Amino acid sequence: MSKLRNIVFIMIAVLAPLASGSAQAPPAQLAWHPWSASVFAQARSENKFVLLDLEAVWCHWCHVMDDVTYRDPAVVQLLNQRYLLVNVDQDARPDISNRYQDYGWPATVVFAADGSEIVKRQGYIAPLPMASMLQAIIDDPSPGPSVVRQEKFSPAAQAALDPALLQRIETEYEAQYDQQASGWGQGHKYLDSDAVEYALGLAARGNAEYAKHVADTLHNAALLLDPAWGGMYQYSVGGRWSEPHFEKLISVQADALRIYSLAYAQTQNPEYLQVAQRVRAYVKNFLMSPDGAFYVSQDADLVDGQENESYFKLPDRDRRAHGIPRIDKHLYSRENGEMIAALCDYYAATGETTALDQAKRSTDWIVAHRSVASVAGGGFRHSGPESKGLYLGDTLAMGRAFLALYKVTGTRRYLTDASSAERFIQLHFPPASSGTGYLTSSRTTDPTVLPLADRDENIALVRLSSMLAAARGNAKMGLTATEAMRFLAAESVAVLPPSAGILLANQDWTEAPLHVFIVGAPSAAAMVSQHSAHQSNFSQRQSVCRQP
Repeated sequence: MSKLRNIVFIMIAVLAPLASGSAQAPPAQLAWHPWSASVFAQARSENKFVLLDLEAVWCHWCHVMDDVTYRDPAVVQLLNQRYLLVNVDQDARPDISNRYQDYGWPATVVFAADGSEIVKRQGYIAPLPMASMLQAIIDDPSPGPSVVRQEKFSPAAQAALDPALLQRIETEYEAQYDQQASGWGQGHKYLDSDAVEYALGLAARGNAEYAKHVADTLHNAALLLDPAWGGMYQYSVGGRWSEPHFEKLISVQADALRIYSLAYAQTQNPEYLQVAQRVRAYVKNFLMSPDGAFYVSQDADLVDGQENESYFKLPDRDRRAHGIPRIDKHLYSRENGEMIAALCDYYAATGETTALDQAKRSTDWIVAHRSVASVAGGGFRHSGPESKGLYLGDTLAMGRAFLALYKVTGTRRYLTDASSAERFIQLHFPPASSGTGYLTSSRTTDPTVLPLADRDENIALVRLSSMLAAARGNAKMGLTATEAMRFLAAESVAVLPPSAGILLANQDWTEAPLHVFIVGAPSAAAMVSQHSAHQSNFSQRQSVCRQP
């Protein structure tokens, strides 16, 4: 859900020479623990600090830090003396990931034994500055400048964005387009799918400037495609589109498949279809399990921590001769929900029934293996029975997947399932108080992690709830969207970049979508043609359904 949860990477200090070995996990000479309340209890009894290494399985600089920093003798000595070490895969713990997403991966957070934060650091830390930081904390454990006191949150008085605030956000959205590099965002270049989707809506209303922005952005973002295997790299550095980092996340593929499909439906530009096809082919070949569910990611490195640019310049056969970068084969509800919805958009744009078959197969697997037993029903665990608690993102993504399936099939069961997901969210992730936003995790998930409201998750919830209300013709169902909008309409939340998500949420909440129902057999050639025509002629806010 979070557009920034995987793309903020900041390298800090001087880069040490890369080690030649491979590290599948943090070094063995250090004792690493999973996140738990017992670690903090042990820290209190032993008068130690707790260091959190929050990393990603696919992250190059996480591997470098494991291979270099956490093998350095001075760092190891200090850590073993006064610290208890916790290692967390950010994909596995959305609650912790959402809390520290602004610190990129790896994120390093040091806590006092009572759980209060002392230091928060972004990205790779070389051995010398790491040892200096660890010793400085021992000498003076008072919170450093990275720990800023959180201001009391004030919800908006009403869900509607103040007109002046809306104008300010629209102005910020315009300013976030990089004229020189032709694409949204400054610094790293990545496909900001929300920004492109909002621009597609403006273009559909006749705005030629934003039509060009869309065309330029999608053309340039295609440079992030892997030339050998297809699929989209996560982002490019240096303010250019031509210096990619090579990890491939299923969430990035879902965003790319969705937005290129929407753009193709609106413009019929064959370039967009080709990109969507190459993304879909990569997902099928590398990130789809034998059961039809979708894996999380493919690593940026063939050998952890080693430079990898030369490998990714090789053609398919030569790459395979060296080996294939590791696939994270966890099957999370959130990531599967995102890909299911994207496949539905691809099917709506192309009429290719194999895409719909893939979406249904993934849905069936997640329902069979990730559903939460509940009186209300409708909820989903992140992973298997060992999953730690309940996270909003999983049920939210599956709710959006069900709604997407309903829109392209007209099957009422999917609409019912989407409504059940919304009810589950209302019961398990309610705001701490009115207007403070739906929480990223259940209050019972982990006593050591205070649930918070994530901006991007509340944006997605507004969009789900608004579309559900329109589909069911029941204004009461939009109450969830109204509650989430009070959080998003607060100035401290609304003005944060990027701006497009707020604009899309406000648009979905204030404007009823146009629904077009096409009656007939989905496989009929006339149906496919008529459906594609409607996708091309209406703005992005339509809801087109195939019905048998």
